[in-house]
Order: sequence, then C-alpha cells, then structure tokens
Amino acid sequence: MPTVDDILEQVGEFGRFQKQAFLTLCLLSAAFAPIYVGIVFLGFTPDHRCLSPGVAELSRQCGWSLADELNYTVPGPGAMGEAFPRQCRGYEVDWNRSALSCVDPLAGLATNRSHLPLGPCRHGWVYDTQGSSIVTEFNLVCDDSWKVDLFQSCVNLGFFLGSLGVGYIADRFGRKLCLLATSLISAILGVLMAVAQDYPSLLLFRLLQGLVSKGSWTSGYVLITEFVGLGYRRMVAILYQMTFTVGLLLLSGVAYAIPHWRWLQLAISLPTFLFLLYYWCVPESPRWLLSQKRNTQVIKIMDHIAQKNGKSPLADLKMLSLEEDVTEKLSPSFADLFRTPHLRKHTFILMYLWFTSSVLYQGLIMHVGATGGNLYLDFFYSALVEFPAAFIVLATIDRCGLIRPLAASNLVAGAACFVMIFISHDLHWLNITVACVGRMGITIVFQMVCLVNAELYPTFIRNLGVMVCSSLCDLGGIITPFLVFRLMEVWQGLPLILFAVLGLVAGGMTLLLPETEGVTLPETIEDAENLGRIAKPKENMIYLQIQTSERAGT
Repeated sequence: MPTVDDILEQVGEFGRFQKQAFLTLCLLSAAFAPIYVGIVFLGFTPDHRCLSPGVAELSRQCGWSLADELNYTVPGPGAMGEAFPRQCRGYEVDWNRSALSCVDPLAGLATNRSHLPLGPCRHGWVYDTQGSSIVTEFNLVCDDSWKVDLFQSCVNLGFFLGSLGVGYIADRFGRKLCLLATSLISAILGVLMAVAQDYPSLLLFRLLQGLVSKGSWTSGYVLITEFVGLGYRRMVAILYQMTFTVGLLLLSGVAYAIPHWRWLQLAISLPTFLFLLYYWCVPESPRWLLSQKRNTQVIKIMDHIAQKNGKSPLADLKMLSLEEDVTEKLSPSFADLFRTPHLRKHTFILMYLWFTSSVLYQGLIMHVGATGGNLYLDFFYSALVEFPAAFIVLATIDRCGLIRPLAASNLVAGAACFVMIFISHDLHWLNITVACVGRMGITIVFQMVCLVNAELYPTFIRNLGVMVCSSLCDLGGIITPFLVFRLMEVWQGLPLILFAVLGLVAGGMTLLLPETEGVTLPETIEDAENLGRIAKPKENMIYLQIQTSERAGT
C-alpha cells in the first residue's frame, strides 16, 4: 500500500506547487533573523559621556571644537581594570561659573586634573551618534548596562518557555493554524515594541514576542519538509535555514538606511502582517491531516498538488481512503518523546546537541570579541560566513548521509576550540582563522541538527519534538554570556576548554543516532522506534490506498 511519500512521487515531489510553497514559507525564515539578532542594531551602545549643564554654552562662547570640548571637560581613561570615567563619571564642577577660562577652564580649580572630584552622571549622557537605540533612549549605560543583556535574554527566555506550548499547538491543531496565530501575535508585539514608552513595557513585549516568534519559524520549517517528497526533503530544509542568513544580510541594509530604532522596529514588524495571506496561499500539511484521520481534506490537497504540478489526477483519487489498524487518531503528548527506549535516547541526545550548538556558536563569537570598525559592514561580512556552511551541507548529505557529517562538524568545532587554547594572543590572525574554522563547523551543526531532529520523530509529535529539543538551544543562549565572561575572569582560555569538551562529546554522542538517509519519514512511534534497524513489514503504518476495484472490473 502506498505511503504519503509514494503518493508524492506520483503527484510531484518538488513540482510547481512545492516550489511556490517553499519560496512563500522561506519569508518566515528571513523575517525571524531581525527578531533573533536585531539587538545588534536596536541595542547598540555608541560612545557617550556625561551631560554637564553649562558645557555646551561655554563651548559656544569659547569657540571650541568638539575635540577641544572633550579635552577640557571630559575625564580621561581610568587606571587599568577600572571603568572609563569619561563614559560614566564627570567632573564635579559648576560649568556656569563666569570665572572659567576658555584656554584651560579647569586650571584655576586644581593644578592637576586628577585631583578634581568625579561624580556620577546626574543629568544623563551625551551620545556620539546620528541615530538612536534603546540604549540612547532609556540610558542603558554604566550601572544600567546589564539591562541590554536582559533585553536579549528575555527573547531567548521567551523561545524557551514557548517551545512546549507552541509545539503542542502545532501538533494538536495543525501547522497552518499555529503558523498564522504566532505570526499575527508576533507582528502585533513587534509594533508594540516600537511604540513602548518605558523599558519595563519594552521588556514585556520582547518576552511575549519570544514566546511565539520561534513557533512561527518552526511551523514553516516542518510544513515545507512535509510538503515535499523524500528526495527533496533535506534540500528544502537546508535552503529554508539559509534564508535566515539572507534575512541577516537584509537586516544590515535596512538598519543602515534606518538608524533610528523605533522606525527600524516598525520596518521589520509591519511587513510580517502579510504572513496572514498564507491562509489562502498555503494548505495544511497532508501528513498531519492524515494522522488526524481527516481523509477528505487529504484527498483535496493531493488533488490540488497534482493539478498544480501538471500531473494527471490519480486513478479514482476521489475514492482515496485511509486504512490503519490504529482505532484512535493520534494526539501529541510530551510523554511520547520519552515513551520508548530509542525515542528516549534520541530525545536526550538531540537536547544535548542543540544546547552545545548554541553555546559554541554564541560563545565563539563572544570570545573572539568585536573587532571594531563599521557596525553594519562587520555584521554583513560575518553573516556571509554562514553561506559556505550551507553549501557544504548540501554537497555532503546525499553522499555521506547526516550522522557522520554532523559528528565530524562537532569534532571540528571542539578541536578548533582546543587548538585556540595554545595559540599565542600575539598571533591574532591565526586565532581568528582557527575561530572561523570552529564557527564554520558549529554552523554546519546548526544546519544539520534541525534536519535530524525532524526526521527522527513520527508525524504526530514531529513539531513537538523539534520545539522541545531546540528549547535547549534557547537555554544555552540565556546562559552563554555568563559562562563566557565569568570563566574569562578566572582564565581567558577556560571558556575554550569548556567549548572543546562540549564539542568533542557532542561528536561522539551523535554517532549513537540512527542514519535517516533514504528512510521514509516515520508516521508512528513504532516506525520511529525501528529507525536504523533491518527493514520489517510495515505493520500498523498509516498509509493511503487508491481504490481501483471498480476500474479493474470494467
């Protein structure tokens, strides 16, 4: 009896219908990039100094240049290991006093400036930027600089908390409904962020957007992989993730054109309301409908796919029916992820792989540190690095499968971190080169682990499985800054030791997963439990059967 993949071979595995659906759903992946890394532009911290009443008027009267004003009125750098007084502290001087000289206004107050008292910036700050960010608007600098980190941690916390709920909704009520609902809520929250009048409100909207936005991306990912046939499943999944990189590149251009954070937030939020058009453009997953015994809709969608792809309708397609030995329709449950020994093992390994991917990816970037220069170009160039990783994945998975390249990429990332421990800080170019090799490896892991995750679970818990396991990625994103910076206070190479151990262990654990090359997507828990074993008769498998008895008798 033919399975869903068998039917897709007849109506078209990657025809016109699938190509249109793919290009349409890829917009979700590109739109997710500003949510995930938009903090780079929304929360950038420009050079700043204390706002001192009277300085601007004195500068105007004396005809100072900006360099003169900074030299005369702003403290210099502090001692080694201290914060820079020029950014967080100012001279305790009344700049409105008429006795101040234009040549060296502080000379009459003390023979040495270092003897002048310094105090906190009581009147706010002056920012050296033509644009704006949440930092400049809410003064998130000096003692409040941690609030920028909290702003980003909130979206990762939202991803983490939303993983279980949104994944369950997608498996219980359908991929399409989940996609539409999360896209609408995320768009509304994005607009609310742009008009938020205070930091607590901004933080709340950011957290709530995190709760739903990842669900939209994941629903699109699962939907497109369930539309295509076996031979194209991996390709579209990888290209779907590659469009996230396209979103990064577009974000750098939009941010350059719109340097003010509120308008930038609106520019990246308003277009996402167009995703509501998916109600008419994208059908529900036939695999999910089949698992819910909604046979009539499956028949209509298969007929639509056949017509769209220019294929002849299947014989007696209207008589297409579902035959299964299972009496009840399959409903997703969190317990299903741990119900059988192999599923339990797969779930724990995938959780670890997601966690390691996040820690190594973000940790390597943080450890290398910002190189300075143009914010927009630096962001653009760093995003370009992710394209080769996708092409490497596409070039290897059909020849080597998924598990071996995934294990090798983890080992490469871990080994690169280990090598960096022994490289002298004077060899900056070598440090950067090895770090890029490590980042390339862990980027490949990110591309592959999502694909492996989707292929190891049966249809009715596939979305839930991806969301639950990938939630460990969000947990890694929350704690990575603390791991990196706290360990570096002890020894600069200590985070690299942690990264190396995590990566090397991940490489070994990956080899415990079954290869899914050329294997039909599992439909039931029994199918998932038998992955990697010798093929057996497909008992209790959900399948489609074309009724041909009438035609046979004619």
